[in-house]
Amino acid sequence: MRSPAAATGPIGVFDSGIGGLSVLRALRQELPDDQFVYIGDAGHAPYGERDTAHVLARSQLLANYLCTTHKAKALVLACNTATAAAVASLRERYPQLPIVGIEPALKPAATQTASGVVAVMATRSTLASGKFLALLAAQPPSVRFLLQACDGLAVAIEQADRQAIESLCHRYVQALRQNPDGGAQIDTVVLGCTHYALITEVLARLWGPQVALLEAGQPVARRTRQVLQAAGLLRPAIGATQQDLAAKPLLCLSTGDPSFLNQALQDWRIGGPILLASALHLP
Repeated sequence: MRSPAAATGPIGVFDSGIGGLSVLRALRQELPDDQFVYIGDAGHAPYGERDTAHVLARSQLLANYLCTTHKAKALVLACNTATAAAVASLRERYPQLPIVGIEPALKPAATQTASGVVAVMATRSTLASGKFLALLAAQPPSVRFLLQACDGLAVAIEQADRQAIESLCHRYVQALRQNPDGGAQIDTVVLGCTHYALITEVLARLWGPQVALLEAGQPVARRTRQVLQAAGLLRPAIGATQQDLAAKPLLCLSTGDPSFLNQALQDWRIGGPILLASALHLP
C-alpha cells in the first residue's frame, strides 16, 4: 500500500503519436478523478515501421522522463508495438511502478466470433513480434486469424491525410476479404494499432454492419483501474462530472510538430474543447 500522497501523482501515457489518444479517452472516462500526462513521440513515429531496438530505446527514454520529471505513479503504454518491444524491460527497470501495456484483442475476438474467422489489422512490427505470436498461438485452434500488415496507415492517420486513409483502408479491407483462407467469412476484425481506433467510422463503413470491430482502449482502462487499486494508488474520488472532466488539467506533449496533436485533441474530444499540446525536446 502506497502513501495517500503517491495516489495524487499523474498517470503517464505514451504512444508514437496520436493513436494513443483512443486509449487516453477511455482512461479519462474510467478514471475521471485522475490526472494524465500524455506524450506523442511524433518525432519518431510510427513505431510500427521501426525496428525493435529503436522502439525499446524510445520507450525507455519516455518512461524515464515521465517518472523523473512528472513523478508518474503509473505508466500506460498506449501502443501495441511499444508494448511488444518494451513492456518487459520497463517492468524490470521499474519493479515498484504499475505498468500497463496493450495487446490486440484476440481473446475477445475468439470468444465472440460466430463464423470462426477473425481478421487482424495491425502494423508489420506488431504482427512480427514474439509477444503477438505467442498471443496468437494461445488462441483456440478452431478460430482462424487472418493477418494484415497495414503499411502506411498509421502515418496517414498521424498526418490526417483523409484521402490516403480512405485509399489504404479500402486496399487492406479488400485484401482481407479476398483472402483464400476464408476472407469472405470474416465477422470480427481486431484493430491491432491504437491509431486505427481513431478511424472506426471509415473501417465500419467499408466492412459493413455485419462485422464487429474490436479495439483495446476500454479493456486497458479497466485494467489500469485494477492495478492502481491493487497498489493503493487510486486517486480519492471527488465525484467528478463530465464538466469537471473537461476542465481537469491534461498535459499533452509531442516530440514532433505539436499542431498535429492539437488538431487530434480537438477532433477526438479527449478532454475538452480547448487543449494545447506543447513541444517536448528529447534526444
